[in-house]
Amino acid sequence: MNNLKINIFLVFLVISLTSCEKDFLEVNPKAVLTEDQLQKPEQLDGFVTAAYAFMPRSHAFETYNPFIASLRSDDAYKGGGGLNDQTPWYQMEVFTLVNASVGNNDNAWYRAYQGISRTNTAIRAIQNVDEEQYPQKQERLAEMRFIRGWIHFKMKRRWKWIPYIDESATAEEIPQISNRSENMPNDLPLWEKIAEDFQFAAENLPPTQEEVGRANQFAAKAYLAKTLLWMAYPQDENHQVTGVDTEKLSEALIHINDIIESGIYNLSSDFAHNFMLEYDNASPESIWELQFTIDDGTPRGNLNEGNGLTAPWWNPYFSCCDFHKASYNIVNAFQVDENGIPRFEDFNESELEGNYEEYFDNNSFDPRLGHTVAIPGFPWKYQEIPFDSTASRDPGIYGYMNSMKENVRTDSPGLWDEFWMFNSKNQIEIRYAEVLLWKSEILIQLGQHQDALPIINELRERASNSVEKLKLPDGSFPAHYRVEPYVDGVNINWNAETAWDALVWENRLELAMEGRRFFDLVRWGIAEEVMNEYFEEESQRRPWLEVGRFTSGRDEYLPIPQEQMNWSQGVYVQNPGY
Repeated sequence: MNNLKINIFLVFLVISLTSCEKDFLEVNPKAVLTEDQLQKPEQLDGFVTAAYAFMPRSHAFETYNPFIASLRSDDAYKGGGGLNDQTPWYQMEVFTLVNASVGNNDNAWYRAYQGISRTNTAIRAIQNVDEEQYPQKQERLAEMRFIRGWIHFKMKRRWKWIPYIDESATAEEIPQISNRSENMPNDLPLWEKIAEDFQFAAENLPPTQEEVGRANQFAAKAYLAKTLLWMAYPQDENHQVTGVDTEKLSEALIHINDIIESGIYNLSSDFAHNFMLEYDNASPESIWELQFTIDDGTPRGNLNEGNGLTAPWWNPYFSCCDFHKASYNIVNAFQVDENGIPRFEDFNESELEGNYEEYFDNNSFDPRLGHTVAIPGFPWKYQEIPFDSTASRDPGIYGYMNSMKENVRTDSPGLWDEFWMFNSKNQIEIRYAEVLLWKSEILIQLGQHQDALPIINELRERASNSVEKLKLPDGSFPAHYRVEPYVDGVNINWNAETAWDALVWENRLELAMEGRRFFDLVRWGIAEEVMNEYFEEESQRRPWLEVGRFTSGRDEYLPIPQEQMNWSQGVYVQNPGY
């Protein structure tokens, strides 16, 4: 991100301004420059840098990185060193063991409001400066409102009922802001506030940025569309989807078409490019990505610490920690039939355990499997080195399949071994493929399913062309890879129902292990059905999942952390069921 990426000095100058706790906000820190002292235009970008830098670097226990949401879906198991290794995440993945005091919950909430505090600090400082003195004023305000919207958005999906904190809130007022005020009939007003931040950003950001990493107009439009997609499936007080708001879908489609018609973005020629360090800020598919660094002049760089647990337990390459393991269910989902399309009805009848060679010899798979899941005997991250079964820390519990998208090569210059295996590979937050999927979803919901067919096929054709990096050293493939476009009347009868099934499936395969799946299930109102079917079948393979059960009206969202309930002294309202 050039100078935006690594202005660490200014990050630490404002670190004391980043808490939402009342006592912290009221005390002027010692030996640190404060908001009142930094009013010169040339100093304001330090606040902006601090806001950009804060959230992405979060450690695994306070992160919003994809693997936390992934393990709550049918894509992944928690992994690690057994059920007692980070038990809170095991509780979250089976749902029944979660209560308001569950661990690894409060830290993410608190961290988010620290990040929001930084954006509000920057906004207040920028607002106090005349635009003639600071020509970037509107653009920097738009960047900060984008980041503020982005953090609130991530919180909203996780807890639903959250306090929205803007720059006008004082230290005295913050403890009095409820997460669910009495005059709020549903959660749409919260979504509207988030949408307003993205709308302002879209109206005041340029189409492109010279400095990579800064949000641009189309990143804001993408998140505005994503917010509208949540609003298009309104929920009642028990989290049940009550219908489909076609006006919101049509509004989202306007922003999606703006992105598509800009001509700036397109699908990368190879699916792999989105997950390789050497393509940081270089994939034509990346609309916005979080920036990480190594060897940037600071002692240890700005590393992606949120993924510090997801590398395999693989001596001598990785020392830690084997979390985020692919489920048998997701591996099975990549299977295709004799026509090269998903096995919608019987995909999960195939058994892998104890049948490994026959499983891969006798079935065909969408090539995206080889980019997404590390499988023993398959290339690790496009290297000649095959992944090894010894890389699994507790295979008796979690099996041998690892998540690979967020990880790097064994010889990567971006790898940082601190026992925790951090890396400096950027993380794409929004990619063009996702925007195409949103358009397909909207078209199908608006009764235009025939128009969605070529869009979905565009993704499938890209998948078909993304096999070169999946070869073994001898030029052969470790599995039979095949994916075909849908042809109406030939390999599918394309109608409103089958189009929706294909869209849901394509979402899963394209974005597998990227943390989207669980939120899509909740947004569409099908989480209970999908997750309970998953628990019923997967527990036959993994007995520890027998306690898994998704309770509709409760498990769509995590509880408001008990620590925050205590701190609010009765101002916050707990989520249903907790």
